Amino acid sequence: MRPSRCSALFLLGVACGSPPRALVAQTTGTVEGGAFLLLPVGARATALGQAASADGGTTEALFWNPAGLAHLARTELALHHYTAFFGNGDAAVFALPLPRFGTFAVAAYLVDYGDLDVTPPGGGGTIGRVTPRNVALVAAYATDVAGGVSAGIAYKLAQFRVDCTGDCTGVPTDVGTTHAVDVGVQWSPALGAPLVVGLSVRNAGFKLQVRNQAQADPLPTRLQIGAAYTVVTGAPDGERVRVRVLADVQSVVGRGALEPVTLVGLETGVRELLRVRAGYAFLDSQARGPSLGLGLATGSVVFDLARTFYAEDALGEREPFHVSLRWMF
Repeated sequence: MRPSRCSALFLLGVACGSPPRALVAQTTGTVEGGAFLLLPVGARATALGQAASADGGTTEALFWNPAGLAHLARTELALHHYTAFFGNGDAAVFALPLPRFGTFAVAAYLVDYGDLDVTPPGGGGTIGRVTPRNVALVAAYATDVAGGVSAGIAYKLAQFRVDCTGDCTGVPTDVGTTHAVDVGVQWSPALGAPLVVGLSVRNAGFKLQVRNQAQADPLPTRLQIGAAYTVVTGAPDGERVRVRVLADVQSVVGRGALEPVTLVGLETGVRELLRVRAGYAFLDSQARGPSLGLGLATGSVVFDLARTFYAEDALGEREPFHVSLRWMF
């Protein structure tokens, strides 16, 4: 694809500081700055239909409910990657649990929408290249409070940037930066209890301003509350099958006209060696649909896969595929 300067900018939504239409379609259908912050990160949570407010014990919790980091038993390094019709996403997370002090975590997240060639308005060969990207840097902390309650907070520096190489005359190389926080709590009646309840508020912060204040868009702030319940079947002295059911309700903060959406997930398997996951995201966008995933654990390494299937075909031919790799030490 070789759009002119003008068509490339309209395609990206750069001129008005809005996210690409692909992201609008994948979130709520409304214009929100930093909409990439709603794209699911992590194969485990994605396979569970994004019902992750009560999930925890892995670094994926940093993207869904930072309180879940408090249940991390070991130091963890994780790499997440996904491919979708609009581009690719990559994230790296490192978390360090310290006895009596809580869990500290940092992450870097990049969404790459691919390069666009710049051609002269009258046609001709490529004279430059536009590179749109979203970047987020995250620092988080979580700890057990009391009475089965854990709490967490994550600070995000989010950026939308358009870089250009070559002859970029007349091509605005815009950069928009904003700040946001996630806060969350989780509660379980006792250690190892089958029920966990979670609540999180994500992406609460300043509007994303790319061109000017008049064109700044509010962040996609979400309130999510849900529960996870685990059922263990089988003889105590034999192989026991664990089934975990998760259900969340997610609502848009600051936009009361939008109805809450439901997210559900199911996970089963024998011990932790092999996990099978499925879910459904009842989103109010064209990205609604089912998801499937697998998890394989061997020693201190965990490998997760997930695939989502859109209920509508309007988003494009390539549905997202997620891969996560976690090391615990």
